[in-house]
Amino acid sequence: MICRAVPSSQGAIRLVRVAGIQVFLHWSWFLVAAYEISERTGRYRSLAWNVAEYLALFAIVTLHEFGHSLACRQVGGRADTIVLWPLGGVAYVDPPQRPGATLWSIAAGPLVNVALFVVLLPWMTAGSAGPGAPPSDLVAFMGAVASMNLLLLVFNVLPVYPLDGGQILRSLLWFVLGRAWSLTVASVLGLAGVVGLLALAVRAGDTWLMIVSAFVALNCWQGFRHARALARLARLPRRAGVSCPSCRTSPPVGAFWGCGQCGTPFDTFETGATCPACGATFEETRCVDCGRPSPLAEWLRPQAIR
Repeated sequence: MICRAVPSSQGAIRLVRVAGIQVFLHWSWFLVAAYEISERTGRYRSLAWNVAEYLALFAIVTLHEFGHSLACRQVGGRADTIVLWPLGGVAYVDPPQRPGATLWSIAAGPLVNVALFVVLLPWMTAGSAGPGAPPSDLVAFMGAVASMNLLLLVFNVLPVYPLDGGQILRSLLWFVLGRAWSLTVASVLGLAGVVGLLALAVRAGDTWLMIVSAFVALNCWQGFRHARALARLARLPRRAGVSCPSCRTSPPVGAFWGCGQCGTPFDTFETGATCPACGATFEETRCVDCGRPSPLAEWLRPQAIR
């Protein structure tokens, strides 16, 4: 899963840094890991295999999140933090606010699972290849890893926002409906999908699926509220002749920028990035639409198209 919110490492342990991407592990992971491992006793001849199976699950999750992060960087976005939670992982990414860039940043995660599926496919039936004796711990372990990867792939591509499938759907709709309406449709469909997930969780008595359903529902509602804010923003009059170097959107006309020194709101394009109250000058102007700061000179339209 990906998230554009500002990452927080509170309550998380710094694990490793790879290619400039820092991986954190939330402390609650250990509590859930201890419970899950104890619940799976009896599947192997040694408890070490249960531990290895749980670690393998989060190795798959980590590779999935690296897929998001590296793809985001490939399209010119920023991605430097991954946080692993008991329910999975979150890659904090900030791709350019264009549908193609966002689509690739999201789709790259499930594509990692597709590649792993191809590699692990022979192990999915290896346990039933020979009659008589049960499969060895190694064969059972590899079969479990292959099944977990497939389950994660199927779950992630469900068209339920904010799962990867729902965000992929939103990115595709973005090409046709625009930024605000695509998020509106995706979040509404996501809320409908949550009803199905919750019904399945109740029927199966699956506590974890209930928790995941609640998490998805919360994110759907937040996505819907954000979509309404984007719709209001899109209706504002826009300034001709300039556009954001990142998302290529023209800025709104009005006092949408605040002085970091005295707090006075002003229109940075009217004043040349200088506060009219205290005279403070700012080197960068933040885009109201995508949130990225850029030097004011780069907002000139001929330089912004690239």
